[in-house]
Amino acid sequence: MSESQSSGASGPQVPRTFLEYLRSFGPGIIVVLTWLGAGDIVENAAAGANYGYILMWIVVVAVLMRLIFVSIIAKYQLCNERGEGVLDGLARLSPIFPPVLLVVAIVMGHFYGSYMVKGIGEISANVVGYGPAWLWAVFWIIVALVICLRSVYTRIEWIFKFFLALLAASFLGAAIWVGPNPAGIASGFVPFRFPEQEGAFDSLLIAIGILGAVGGSLMNLVYPYFLDDKGWRGPQFRRVQLYDFVLAMIVMIVINLSIWTLGAELLHKTGGEIKELEDMTSLLSNVLGKGGEILFYLGVFAAVYTSIIGHALGLARLSTHAYLRCKRNDAPTPEESRSHPLYTYVTVWILVSPLIWMLPNMPGFVTLTLVINCAQVVLVPFIAGGLWWITASARYIGATYRNRLWENVVLAVLFILSLCGAYGSVVSVVEKVGELMAG
Repeated sequence: MSESQSSGASGPQVPRTFLEYLRSFGPGIIVVLTWLGAGDIVENAAAGANYGYILMWIVVVAVLMRLIFVSIIAKYQLCNERGEGVLDGLARLSPIFPPVLLVVAIVMGHFYGSYMVKGIGEISANVVGYGPAWLWAVFWIIVALVICLRSVYTRIEWIFKFFLALLAASFLGAAIWVGPNPAGIASGFVPFRFPEQEGAFDSLLIAIGILGAVGGSLMNLVYPYFLDDKGWRGPQFRRVQLYDFVLAMIVMIVINLSIWTLGAELLHKTGGEIKELEDMTSLLSNVLGKGGEILFYLGVFAAVYTSIIGHALGLARLSTHAYLRCKRNDAPTPEESRSHPLYTYVTVWILVSPLIWMLPNMPGFVTLTLVINCAQVVLVPFIAGGLWWITASARYIGATYRNRLWENVVLAVLFILSLCGAYGSVVSVVEKVGELMAG
């Protein structure tokens, strides 16, 4: 699915003009829409509904974590002296990384899909007005299979750009329609504190969930595969990659704050809560009419469906790469990881197996989203520690591009924060699961 497959053996050229840079952007859009899924919608809307603008500072922390992590990942992918992938560097650091990431990619791929499949089914049934949610989920999973198994990279890029336009028009348009409070938004970045619980979910659970959905962990490792599919290989593409990723981060911030604003303005003032997705859409319907409800649903659909496709594409590549590294000591070529039968098997697994969560009496969309995104924060120290090591040592990345002092200081601070976040995640998830079992 590489760019070179569809644009000739020579691959893409390094952009030189402003228009060439604009035309070349793509991997950042794909990865940000892969990240920007149900977790962001639910957690930002729930935080805004329960706490107004108070916890908005956590978005800044989470985006900063992702910006640093992924910039370092991309630097290693493009600039290391061996021309190897990030997973290959981690495998040279310790042989434990490939088998662990193989298992985690397959397991978490299923659980990521659990809430996304439920979301896409519920959204479609609510918008169209007929048909059971499970049937709509099956339909969209079949379409996703066709896209993932038959599309080349350039086609994927255009699909994601279309959904980005739909998503931005939906969430940003709805937030402007409702009317944000600039003073309230500004105040949300000042108090670095966790307020007392208000509503269905504890503020710590929501904050850690946002760190899981926005700050990310495992899904940060799929970005190199989108860079590779684009054909960006070598340090000459570092600048365009940085510009591409900065644009993606701006998109993420704007959309996340738009969703947060909807929760704060529509539900916090009235004391409402978000327990299911319909809680937000029904209120939008009351305030903005049927048009506002449909507008919001279209944005949710775009966010969830691009996440479904992006997770399948990225995790299938990651798991296949990890599997090949488990079998041998040298780095497989990108073509090997794309053509290996395991790539197809994992893609089908990640897309089809979560349909089991559509059975009756399974946990709801919102609960699954919060708990799973909290659980994934446990992975951050393991991945962050490994990335810090291979990018700080000239033995792995090379002397030219190894981390500077300030980068190592920042990574040390983030590693400590990731340990605290992992501990808090375990505590919060255990408490929430206990509540579910007791209920």
